[in-house]
Amino acid sequence: MQSEKRIYRVDEGLAIVADVIGSPDRGVVMLAHGGGQTRHSWASTSARLAEAGWQCVCMDLRGHGESGWHSGGAYSIEDFGRDLIAVGGQMPVKPHVVGASLGGLAGLVAEASLAPNSFLSLTLVDIVPRSDPQGVAKITGFMSAHAEEGFASLEEASDAIAAYLPHRKRPTDLGGLRKNLRLDADGRYRWHWDPAFTAGVRRSPLQGDMDAFESLVASIQLPVHLIRGRLSELVSAEAAAAFISKLANGRLTDVADAAHMVAGDRNDVFAKAVLDFLEGMPS
Repeated sequence: MQSEKRIYRVDEGLAIVADVIGSPDRGVVMLAHGGGQTRHSWASTSARLAEAGWQCVCMDLRGHGESGWHSGGAYSIEDFGRDLIAVGGQMPVKPHVVGASLGGLAGLVAEASLAPNSFLSLTLVDIVPRSDPQGVAKITGFMSAHAEEGFASLEEASDAIAAYLPHRKRPTDLGGLRKNLRLDADGRYRWHWDPAFTAGVRRSPLQGDMDAFESLVASIQLPVHLIRGRLSELVSAEAAAAFISKLANGRLTDVADAAHMVAGDRNDVFAKAVLDFLEGMPS
């Protein structure tokens, strides 16, 4: 099944590029990747969902991949949340949202405070409002380590990823990695995201009053599915259970042999968990 590239316009006319695959007859699932990733991280998951009858809209978040870079560095969680609402409003039916890390937080902000009832359900991939600060520091450290100098080759980038994710089998084909990098004029490969992104996220108002935000999250009525990697450096088992216990309609799936990037570590189990959750959901 072939995907189709589409462009959606959000605040200030910023372009959000997405791959769309499948028919919307059963429903629409918008997939929002994590910080520093691109829409291509959902390739296997979206193919599986499309085969099951769902239309998948895999988007490059603002400042990532082929989507527009914001000239003013507007990359707060709220900015990403508003984009999800704007793109969702252009769907043929109200969508379900699957969000990994940054994408999941954006979905939470959208539903909890910006525009409740924008989505039919929300699947969060290894993210809760209060993530482990050491895990966050590890991820942001990896993202910033090579942001400026980049890599001399795809192999060098692959070496960096292998050191960061020692539990994951190293791919022999680097074609997929190429989609997450851009080749600049100086001949070096750099991650396919705006360097201003990390500073913009740190300026997010969400960081100010977490207690107030958690109270808003607890008021969410739509079905929320948290998929946690059992090896996660961001979400402990205790934090996951505590988060789900505060929701009116929460569900938890714990995936063995997976860390923070659950979909990449165990896509077979991850995709099945998403499909199982979507079964019986309103369209």
